[in-house]
Amino acid sequence: MNDNRYRIRVMRREEVDLAMEWAAQEGWNPGLHDADCYFAADPKGFLIGLLGDEPIATLSVIKYDDAFGFLGFYIVKPEYRGQGYGLQLWKAGIDYLQGHNIGLDGVVDQQENYRKSGFTLAYRNIRYEGTGGGKAPRQAGIVELSSLPFETLAAYDRPFFPANREQFTRAWISQPDGHALGVMQDDRLAGYGVIRQCRNGYKVGPLLADSPALAESLFLALKAHTKPSDPVFLDVPAVNPAAVALAEKHGMRVSFETARMYRGEIPDLPLARLFGVASFEIG
Repeated sequence: MNDNRYRIRVMRREEVDLAMEWAAQEGWNPGLHDADCYFAADPKGFLIGLLGDEPIATLSVIKYDDAFGFLGFYIVKPEYRGQGYGLQLWKAGIDYLQGHNIGLDGVVDQQENYRKSGFTLAYRNIRYEGTGGGKAPRQAGIVELSSLPFETLAAYDRPFFPANREQFTRAWISQPDGHALGVMQDDRLAGYGVIRQCRNGYKVGPLLADSPALAESLFLALKAHTKPSDPVFLDVPAVNPAAVALAEKHGMRVSFETARMYRGEIPDLPLARLFGVASFEIG
């Protein structure tokens, strides 16, 4: 396909809102303030394909550092699918991340296509859906994350991701319509979690903790900030049986799953302490 009306460029900030809207139409249920947080991670990491002046395709290629990037928001408007426009945008995104290990969370039926582009399956992520409300546990140690020095949080978070994501984390923990909590044990941070309002209900993520008991305390404390009528979602790595058990213990059911894949070495992450993924779109 060679259409000289088709061009690809970096998105402006307001165009990221369009990607969010398309994601909502695809049923991905983005958070109300995801655009601001994602844009903070890499303002040059959003690409748009235009046919004339009409936006017809989006892709995010967040460059966290010189070695790792994450790909998401690969969406082509339905009436333009199958015509090569998305593939051109995909190639432009891969070029932007040239020399980087690239991660993505792809829908399961696209795994084979991603394999053809050099991606390897690491594990499945499972989205669980339940209901909100409940009481926060009376466990000593639950603290407002904002009460801790950011450096303490950044040091705790660093092993859980293949690259430094401090720019994203600063925005993520302080977003409107969200809540961020930590849990202390022996005078040190032993876990943290964030819950944010989405188009439909709330999502918990990330949820990181040094033990299943601490993860459960954080989860319940975060969920207590919602109403019993609110849907609550938790995206867990299927390879962490304790995370699966946490979701199932609290009556959550599977609603979706993705394939976490990498185009390069599969990072050695402490998945046994990762109970909830921050975002399928940027990791």
